[in-house]
Parts: sequence; C-alpha cells; structure tokens
Amino acid sequence: MDETTTAVEKGWQHYYDLGKKAFDDKKYDSAIIYLENVIKDKEGFADVYNMLGLLYFNKSRHEDAIRSFKKALEINPKYMDASLNLTVVYNELGQFDQSSGVYEKAKNLSGSSNAPYLDPFVKGKLANMHAELGTIYKDLGMYADAADEYRKGLRLKPEFMDIRVNLGVVYRSMKEYGKSITELNEAVRLNPRYAEPVTQLGLTYYMMGDVEKARGEWSRALTLRPDDKKAQMYLNLITGAKR
Repeated sequence: MDETTTAVEKGWQHYYDLGKKAFDDKKYDSAIIYLENVIKDKEGFADVYNMLGLLYFNKSRHEDAIRSFKKALEINPKYMDASLNLTVVYNELGQFDQSSGVYEKAKNLSGSSNAPYLDPFVKGKLANMHAELGTIYKDLGMYADAADEYRKGLRLKPEFMDIRVNLGVVYRSMKEYGKSITELNEAVRLNPRYAEPVTQLGLTYYMMGDVEKARGEWSRALTLRPDDKKAQMYLNLITGAKR
C-alpha cells in the first residue's frame, strides 16, 4: 500500500504535512491528492490554495489554477506570491486585461499593515510551541515567564482551551486570583461541558479561602464528569469523607 492510500484514513493535518512534503519533493500527483483533501475539511489555508494553483498550472489546468490563486487572495489579499502567480497565468492565457493591477494591488496592500498573515494551521503550531514553553517555565516555578508564553499562545489561538486553563492555573500560583478566575470562567464559557476548568476554578476559590464556592465548583465538575478523581479528592478534603 503506497503512502497516498495510507493517508486516506488520516485527518487534514496529516494531509497538510504530506502535501507540503510531496510538493517540495516535486511529487506533484501525490501533492494534488493530499492538498485537495486538506481543503475538503479546511478552507482557510491560503498557502494550500497557492500550492494547488501551481500544481494545476503545471498540468495545464489553467482555470483550476486561476480559481485556486483567487481563493488564496480572497483569504489573504496581501499574498504576494499568489498575486504574482495569478498574473503569470493570466499572461500565459493572453488575458492581459485581467492580469493588469493584480500584483500591484497585493503589493500596495502588503505595505498597509505590519501584521503578517498566518494560516490557521501555522497559528496552531505556534500556539502549541508557546504552550509547551510555558509548561516548561511553569514546571520550573518561573510563573511570570510561563504566563507570558501562555498569553502569546492565546493571542494566536484564543479557542485553545488547555492553554487558557494552564494560564488560569499559573495565575493562581502567582496568587493573582482574580485573573485566575477570569481565565477559568472564560474556559468554562467556551466549553460548558469541559470539567477540567471547573475543577481548577474550585481549587482557585479554595486557595482564596472560599470553601463554599470551591465545594460548588467541584460538585459541578463531578456532574460533568462523574469519574473526575481530582474533583472528588478535593471534595473529600473539605468534607472529611474517606476515599
């Protein structure tokens, strides 16, 4: 079984990695298969559409190439490579009226902001790198540095729940209880069925000396996840119940 067939059972991230590798290795047929599978699930990757445009152009699928480059520019109007590639295709087809101004428009837009465009997949990878570094700092007791890394991760991917929970835990370790509660409550708001931030919220209240609020949060965590051993352990601590 070749690698293209094996990838069929994998998710879009697997297709993305294999597609980029196949593209770099000039295995263009495989690259098309992988990257077309990426955009079936994820449409926000300008670089994937740009690569597909180049692959289609290489196979003289000019209309598909044009659509792909246009989609890349729709996602990121400042994408210089995609605008230049689109201009090349238009010129190749003799559609000079279409090519006029495409590249210049992207060039002018690229100077209008200092904020770079990042594809969502790249953002996710960077956010996880910041989270991993934050955890190293947290384990070393360097809480301020850990909080800084977690915040950087959340700026990239604010929906990453585990990073937000870890930031709430770090704030608690710094005795910044108000910030801890804010982050953990936000995690609960984003996913009310996720028990971990509820358990951690109870622990923050307990560290503040508010035993009744702590009890309420741990009881709620056990409602969400009856086998939550941490929540049960903390409840046992304040009720005097035996394990």
